Amino acid sequence: MPVQVKLDDLLHDNRMTLTELAERVDITIANLSILKTGKARAIRFSTLEAICKELKCQPGDLLAFKDAEDKSTA
Repeated sequence: MPVQVKLDDLLHDNRMTLTELAERVDITIANLSILKTGKARAIRFSTLEAICKELKCQPGDLLAFKDAEDKSTA
């Protein structure tokens, strides 16, 4: 998938668990897990905003575009 979700890295950097983030942004753990594993097909701007507020980051810190043809990094 060309869009990578770096939620794991941000959670680690903020010393926060997925459960704690789910409680803070009022999203189910299941939905955050789907996002974290890169299986989400979409994300609402309100969800993105809530996650970024809690993790004190920008959307670009959470999401990255990776060209499917670029095989230099995984």
